[in-house]
Amino acid sequence: MNLPNKITLTRICMIPLFILFFYLEVPALKGYNFLIAAIIFVVAASTDALDGHIARSRNLVTDMGKFLDPIADKVLVSTALVLLLTRPAAFEVSFLSGWGLIVGGVCVALILARELIVSGFRMIAAGKQLILAADKLGKIKTVLQDVSLAVILSSMPFLAKKGGQIVAAIGVILLFLSAVMTVVSGINYIVKNRHVLSDKKEETR
Repeated sequence: MNLPNKITLTRICMIPLFILFFYLEVPALKGYNFLIAAIIFVVAASTDALDGHIARSRNLVTDMGKFLDPIADKVLVSTALVLLLTRPAAFEVSFLSGWGLIVGGVCVALILARELIVSGFRMIAAGKQLILAADKLGKIKTVLQDVSLAVILSSMPFLAKKGGQIVAAIGVILLFLSAVMTVVSGINYIVKNRHVLSDKKEETR
């Protein structure tokens, strides 16, 4: 197994650790378990760019890497989204006038739906032996998702203070923007590669 794949597996292995600290609400940590979880999330998310850069620069791209990398990213983000809904305090700050949790729930639904649809689309493409490269919009939505989740997680130990609530509100706004970008990038991805859904066989020369 090459280095990029090892880094990807490390990212996957960090997900249970992220879950552990997210729920490790013990008096000794005084709520800072969420901050530790945020740090773990940021480190895990950062490895996405690292393994991709190493794989491309050293010509170490493998089928295993193509399989594991997108799965690791989706599982990490999906896990963070679902966990946050089980601790909705960050969505319920007064600045959002009661709309925070609704916005959060809708954003989570849209992001997960998009990922399921695009994953199914890629399965169809794979069945036709077509390789679909990720586009810039997809990369932008990934960065927005990661930043918004990191901001929300980081705010959670400080929600009793006005500053923490402001940070949480910024995180929710960023999450909303990431959801919009997620939908836009998903539509763009399918429209750009709509030939995948065509039943017509291309002529070979």
